[in-house]
Amino acid sequence: MNNMQVTELESNMRRRLEAVPVLIRPFTREIGSLPRALLLTGPRGVGKTTFLLYHSRNKKMLYLSADNPTLADERLYDTVKSIFLAGFAGAIIDEVHFARDWSVHLKALYDDFPQHAIWVSDSSALVLRGGIGDLSRRFVPIRMPLLSFREFLALKTGTDYPVCDPFAKDLVLPIQPSAEILSCFREYRSTGTRPFFSEGNFEDRMLAVLDKTLYADIPFFLPNVSDGNLRLMKAITGTLAASAIPRIQVRSLCADWGIGADKLYQLLDVMESVGILRIIRFEHDTKAKTAGAKLFFADPAFYPVLRGNVGTAREALVASLCAESGWLVEASRNEEEGDFVISRNVDGTTKKLKLEVGGASKKINRSDFVIRDDMDFPSGNALPLWLLGMAY
Repeated sequence: MNNMQVTELESNMRRRLEAVPVLIRPFTREIGSLPRALLLTGPRGVGKTTFLLYHSRNKKMLYLSADNPTLADERLYDTVKSIFLAGFAGAIIDEVHFARDWSVHLKALYDDFPQHAIWVSDSSALVLRGGIGDLSRRFVPIRMPLLSFREFLALKTGTDYPVCDPFAKDLVLPIQPSAEILSCFREYRSTGTRPFFSEGNFEDRMLAVLDKTLYADIPFFLPNVSDGNLRLMKAITGTLAASAIPRIQVRSLCADWGIGADKLYQLLDVMESVGILRIIRFEHDTKAKTAGAKLFFADPAFYPVLRGNVGTAREALVASLCAESGWLVEASRNEEEGDFVISRNVDGTTKKLKLEVGGASKKINRSDFVIRDDMDFPSGNALPLWLLGMAY
């Protein structure tokens, strides 16, 4: 890389910094100083680039995207080395999986330039699996989730509300569920899971995210994927959107598309890893190859975008909000005990709860809590769905 290219990258970064929005999602603002070596992952469009640019302010760092065609013929190591030798204290590398042998180059850069910061981002957690050279010991992983309802309100209204544990014994509401707040929640459910909601054309942008993830990202992580496999994955998304029962029939799909079960499970695994699907396994299910007890879009906003089933969208939203706030979400083996079993470690012990999910008249049955749609205030063990969105 020559001085002219470095100067061009510097100009590009200035333009990007100028375009950083005034309102920044709380996830970005509430994280303190970043480590020297960082690997930031998360679905497309959740604000990873903004996150890195925001934290690079007042630091002499230079941004580049590994899919920049002007850098295609240059090794990642040589590109970043030129940046460091030009006097920059660190480099931000976006879409790192586009760089050939990226993990080998990152390891060498980390070891050869111990005084320099290296912040890396990618749209799939598969980079953590695909990396070699023990990157996990060198690069601190941070995963950026979809927007919570709390974060949506911050971007929509400019007001920060406190994080709330909806399952706490002494629950204090973080906000009163006024008509305006409930209206915002309806908007959040359909167009509010990614920060670009404020830019308009949400449906078109979500469809573009889906297509780019399927046709551009997945082939990088699954090099032997065929055109037929890609069409099958697109067909799976259409099936999930319309289905009232969130699961797929493995044998039927294998027969219809002429593939083996192992290949189908491989496709489902990569679709989960790139943030398209959320596979909900039965409680205590440790099988590596599974289509799960329930299969949802990882982003519940895909249901309204694709005119999907309302009931399935509701369950997908509960699963998403619980998972993004740190719970392990599993399916109950006994449907009478609830739709989901959620668990997480609290002060060294495992806290486990059974959840029933439904509309305003849904009964709790044998669950610990019932999550009701179209409900404003909590009542006993009945919680309004919007409240789960304030958990992170």
